Amino acid sequence: MTPRRRRLLTIAHSYCVALNRRLAHEMARAGGDRWEVTALAPRFFHGDLRPIRVEPQSGELCRLVAVPAHLSRLPQLFFYGRGLRALLRERWDFVHCWEEPFAIGGGQVAWSCTPATPLVFYTFQNIAKRYPFPFSAIERMCIERCIGWIASGEAVAQAQSGRGWNRKPYRVMPLGVDVELFRPDPAAGRATRERLGWGGEGPPVVGFLGRFVEAKGVDLLMRTLEDLGTPWRALFVGGGPMEPALRAWAQRHGDRVRVVGGVAHDAVPAYLNAMELLCAPSRTTPTWREQFGRMLIEAFACGVPVIGSDSGEIPYVVADAGLVVGERDEAGWRRALEELLQSPARRAELGARGRERAHAVYAWPIIASRHLEFFAELLAA
Repeated sequence: MTPRRRRLLTIAHSYCVALNRRLAHEMARAGGDRWEVTALAPRFFHGDLRPIRVEPQSGELCRLVAVPAHLSRLPQLFFYGRGLRALLRERWDFVHCWEEPFAIGGGQVAWSCTPATPLVFYTFQNIAKRYPFPFSAIERMCIERCIGWIASGEAVAQAQSGRGWNRKPYRVMPLGVDVELFRPDPAAGRATRERLGWGGEGPPVVGFLGRFVEAKGVDLLMRTLEDLGTPWRALFVGGGPMEPALRAWAQRHGDRVRVVGGVAHDAVPAYLNAMELLCAPSRTTPTWREQFGRMLIEAFACGVPVIGSDSGEIPYVVADAGLVVGERDEAGWRRALEELLQSPARRAELGARGRERAHAVYAWPIIASRHLEFFAELLAA
């Protein structure tokens, strides 16, 4: 008699972006005849860089269910609307919740699950914070309710291990990258530079990808570029409150700087391929430090060398596949940029190392299989 396929429900507000559902898709692929995977996403979410309506994806192996979302501008207060509770009351063999277990959305999932349903949380919280009520009560409830948890990185595991989470089994599992979409593509890079008005030869392009906010080190990168003696061009892709100041700075540098906003995730590889190196100069604040740095592994997969700060998870993500500089060491940033700008061979070496690391550690099929292995271990315990 053929064993029944286990039913897995994975929940995440980030699943409204089709590329972010690669985890669910690859779990369905890896699960084969052992796991049947359903992904739940909001119909609409106010993202960091743009508002997002749930994006369909042809050929997706997981089933997609979309429900309303409320207060999506406020991550800690966001909650799912009609449809979540009814779905969670179905018979599930496992529920995987990619919502923070101190936030309203995470607590809503824990509260709505039937008591017998195994539940695991996936957390990115890498600062051990003291939450006010009701968030402290939500976290305690989620700790008691779950049978295990997943930390997105080593810094997260260290921060959460003393908060009661150490009583539950856990694994460290990073985000993944689609190595089929994110890959070296010199032709796409040339075409992107031409669209930006950078046809022909020119100095190496220093890239930045993400939110234009002080915590991401945008101002540090601008100052460092101004102090360099080596020729450069700079490409900033993203959006955020610092965009007006960044565009004013770009105007002062004429043809050397381009600022591009409103880029969909699946269009990012063309911009990464237009860069000779990517900078992630994130800086820790009292309430935030870099939780992962998705742009790093996307650059790795495209063969683009990276320089990252030592904020939060970045040193663990980069390892020996790039350069890590102190988050406030401006002299160190100048030296690192000078080194890579002046040495195509060094850029090629780090680009190859990064691509190898993307395929060996961060490819979504690897990450998905690790998730299913952990779920099976918990069910067998």
